[in-house]
Amino acid sequence: MSQKRSTSDNTPKAGFVFDRINYILFLVSIAIVTIGFFLMMGTEDIYSFTKITLAPLVIVIGFALGFVAILYKPKKVKGNE
Repeated sequence: MSQKRSTSDNTPKAGFVFDRINYILFLVSIAIVTIGFFLMMGTEDIYSFTKITLAPLVIVIGFALGFVAILYKPKKVKGNE
């Protein structure tokens, strides 16, 4: 009267949440944000174009790329599933 449990091949494999491209994009976004903060540093002219305009723009672009890195879902190749 023992019952055999059938194992299904449909069980999901444990692994990373994101694909490799997501992690690469996220690291690039962190680097861009860091560059933006370095552009904002310094004790020279506080009202320079770099500190007032360029650095905040670079930081916002870095955060936007981080948002894209989280939401990006690569297409699956049929032969590689």
